[in-house]
Amino acid sequence: MQSELYIGVSPNGRETKSFMRIAVHQMNSTFDIQQNVEAMITGIKKAKAGGANAYFAPEMSMLLDRDRPRAKSVITKEANSTALLAIAEAVRQVGIWVHIGSLPVISERSADRFCNRTLIFDSSGQVLARYDKMHLFDVDLATGESWRESVAYLGGAGPVITASPLGPMGLTICYDLRFPDLFSTLARNGAVAFAVPAAFTVPTGKAHWHVLLRARAIESAAFVIAAAQSGKHADGRETYGHSLVVDPWGEVLLDMGEGEGLGFVDLDLDRVQAVRAQIPVHLNRRDVPPLL
Repeated sequence: MQSELYIGVSPNGRETKSFMRIAVHQMNSTFDIQQNVEAMITGIKKAKAGGANAYFAPEMSMLLDRDRPRAKSVITKEANSTALLAIAEAVRQVGIWVHIGSLPVISERSADRFCNRTLIFDSSGQVLARYDKMHLFDVDLATGESWRESVAYLGGAGPVITASPLGPMGLTICYDLRFPDLFSTLARNGAVAFAVPAAFTVPTGKAHWHVLLRARAIESAAFVIAAAQSGKHADGRETYGHSLVVDPWGEVLLDMGEGEGLGFVDLDLDRVQAVRAQIPVHLNRRDVPPLL
């Protein structure tokens, strides 16, 4: 893991009343679950040691494998996941709020399908919230890559907001980023921040990653925390990296570039209210009627 990166630390090195320090883990996950979990536990410990109140991991943090037969042989139900048990124990020992990014689990609705699931642990190691990725990525790319998530995965039943050190947080995963109605629904229901763990491909990352994340932040005047996978992976894919934290005005507070590492940023929690007072999109929004 590369050296830790600190952004936005107050001049005297202390948090002010309205500042909240978070840690973002940019990973290069493999199909070795134990190796990935060990990397996450190291990241969680470093996050706590660095003064963070919350830790964010990327999509498929514990298992990244596009070889579906090989992946299927190790994917379990959530209740049977030794990886989640190990993370929960680490959280209990360290005492920090943790967003695991996501991992594949066997769906409770169908034994032969998976869910791409986010779990949130509070600082005592208890599961605070779950969210299953709603929008599934089915596409043929110009690079020759083909993705059919719907063959193996079931989409989530609906949106989820969880309590977090930043306030109410809307949960999304990767491809969800391209569907602004989801973010609007979360914001209308009180979210002041969005988590967007991802494993964007390099071509789509270069073209769309920054602009989409900034757009979602600006539209809802909310923080966006997007932990990402980065680099060439053991299963042959390559991901874009550039884990971002964006403030409610659309300013990029953290861009981790390429490679693995842990980034720290101090968020001014008063910023949401200030931006929403300046541009009151939530007060001015109207439901769009049918076409005339």
